[in-house]
Amino acid sequence: MTDVMTDTSQAIPDFNSAERWVIESALKERYGHFVQIELADSDLKLDPEAPVLTACPTVFWSERGCNFLIFKTAEDRYRCQFFYSDEEQYGTGRAEFEELAECVGLLLKLQADHEKERQGVHTGMSGGQISQ
Repeated sequence: MTDVMTDTSQAIPDFNSAERWVIESALKERYGHFVQIELADSDLKLDPEAPVLTACPTVFWSERGCNFLIFKTAEDRYRCQFFYSDEEQYGTGRAEFEELAECVGLLLKLQADHEKERQGVHTGMSGGQISQ
């Protein structure tokens, strides 16, 4: 069994005010109101081959029964996921993003699509089929 160590040698810079603005603006556009974000740190395994965890600045918010996380893995490098519970967690299918706006936009789009599917709405359905 391999022990997992924590890497503290190179700190990743926190989300700056411009990055927070990108996230908050996307959330306001998506939900139509200001959504409170929380800043945290998460220990992530950035290299799948190395048994090292790295402390990564994290943005968290919760909306409509869903929780969202954006991890900053390096300067201008991001990962993200949304989840409803420990058993129901989703990513975007991409390991990392270089553009924060693209990361947030795709995360919100995929979650919106997933939310519709959870409600039984599928592409190509008419309004009458949806309201049944």
